Amino acid sequence: MQRAIEDFGNHLATERNLSPHTRRSYLADLGQFRAFLTENGLLPAGGSEPEQLAAIDHMAVRSFLGSLVRRKARKVTIVRKIAALRTFFSYLIREGRVRVNPAEMVQAPRAEKYLPAFLPVEEMFSLLNLPFPDDVAGARDRAMLELLYSSGIRVSELTGLNLGDMDMQQGLIKVRGKGRKERIVPVGGQALRSLQQYLVKRSEWARKARTDEGDPPLFLSRGGSRITPRSVARVIDRNVLRSGISKKVGPHTLRHSFATHLLDAGADLRAIQEMLGHENLSTTQKYTSVSVAKLMEIYDRAHPKAKG
Repeated sequence: MQRAIEDFGNHLATERNLSPHTRRSYLADLGQFRAFLTENGLLPAGGSEPEQLAAIDHMAVRSFLGSLVRRKARKVTIVRKIAALRTFFSYLIREGRVRVNPAEMVQAPRAEKYLPAFLPVEEMFSLLNLPFPDDVAGARDRAMLELLYSSGIRVSELTGLNLGDMDMQQGLIKVRGKGRKERIVPVGGQALRSLQQYLVKRSEWARKARTDEGDPPLFLSRGGSRITPRSVARVIDRNVLRSGISKKVGPHTLRHSFATHLLDAGADLRAIQEMLGHENLSTTQKYTSVSVAKLMEIYDRAHPKAKG
C-alpha cells in the first residue's frame, strides 16, 4: 500500500497541480489511514499490493473515521480525510489497481461553519502604522504586511512572488494561487510605496542570494533565500504584539480583513471573489455573514427597541 500512496503523491504533483500544502495534507492523511489499518490487523500481513488494497472495504474506512471521532477530531478534519481517501481510491480505480472506492460509501459529517476572524479597520491601521526599523528587515516587514492587507493574497502566494511579478507602474501583481492558477491583483498606493522603499534596500540581502535563478524572489530572508510562510507568520506575531492587539492574528486574518473591509465598503462580491482567487462564489459568500453580524451589532447598539 505504501507504494500506491507514493504513486498517488506523484500523481498529485504532476497531473493534479495541487499545492504543496494540499499534497502534504493528503499524503499525511493516507499515511495515518495505513498506520491505523496496520495497527488493527486490517491489512493482510505480508500480502501483495493487490491483496492489501482489495482487503480495504467501507467498514475499514468507517472504523478509521470512528477512531477519529473518539479522539475528538474536528469535523472539518474528518471531512478532509474522507476527501483524501476518495481521491486516492478514485486514482487507483483509474489505474486499474482496485475495482471499487470504499470511501464513496461513507457519508461525511456536516462540517462546522466558522465566521472568518478579521481585524476592525482601527486595529488594522494600528498594526500597519507601527514604526519599523530603518533597515532591510524593517522595510521588508512593513512591505509584507501592507501587501497582505492591500491585496488579500495568501501567505503562500506572498512568499511565491518574484521580482518579475510586480508591475509598479500600473499597481498590479501577478499571483500564482492554488493549483498553479495565475491571476492579476491590484495593489494600493501605500503598499506600493512600502514595496518601493523595500526594493531600494533589498540589494543588501540580494548579494547573498543565488545568481542562477531566472526570476529572483521578491521577499528575501536575511540569508538571501526566499522567505518562508513560517517566517512571515513570525513577523506578523512580533508586530501584533508590538501593536497591543490582544487577539490571535495570522496571515489569513489579514486576508479575511481585506475581504470584509471591501464588502463593508460596498465592493461587488464577484470582484472580491476574483481578487481572492476563489473558484466558487460560495467560498466568498462567507464574508457576507461577517457583514451581517456587524450589521446586527450596530442595530443592537443603536436601535432603542433592539433589546426589548
